[in-house]
Amino acid sequence: MIKYLLNRTPFFVLIAVAGSMLASVSLILYGGAEAVLTIWHFIQEPVISAKEAKALALAFIEIVDLFLLGTVFLIMSLGLYTLFISDDLRLPSWLVIDTLDDLKNKLLGVVVVVLAVLFLGQVVSWDGQRDLLGFGVAIGAVIVALTWFLRAGTKHSAA
Repeated sequence: MIKYLLNRTPFFVLIAVAGSMLASVSLILYGGAEAVLTIWHFIQEPVISAKEAKALALAFIEIVDLFLLGTVFLIMSLGLYTLFISDDLRLPSWLVIDTLDDLKNKLLGVVVVVLAVLFLGQVVSWDGQRDLLGFGVAIGAVIVALTWFLRAGTKHSAA
């Protein structure tokens, strides 16, 4: 009886797969809607100025951030599915996930990009009041740590 139950436990991961996929779809659809509304607003009220250009650039940076976060959840969903349920999905070669380390590495790579985009958004919206240097150093430290973690894991896996 216990063996039967243990053999079925990987299917509990379907809850995480479904939740991650729903989060991904929600973020990507929301980002798409934001992009359409931002463009529509610009078409309806075209104001050409440096201030408006900065606001438009910031809006699109935030939209890209939504897409990247949606991608994180998509990778998580696909990775968990292929690791625990079935590996018969047709995925591009760069997205093939054979081990938990593969999933971790792909997710951390996207997290680094999300952090970089987050910092870019702060730079574009900087008003001179906030401590941008401290924020940048903190994000840089996290990116360095994640990069070290990724490289250390790759060296360890190859050995």
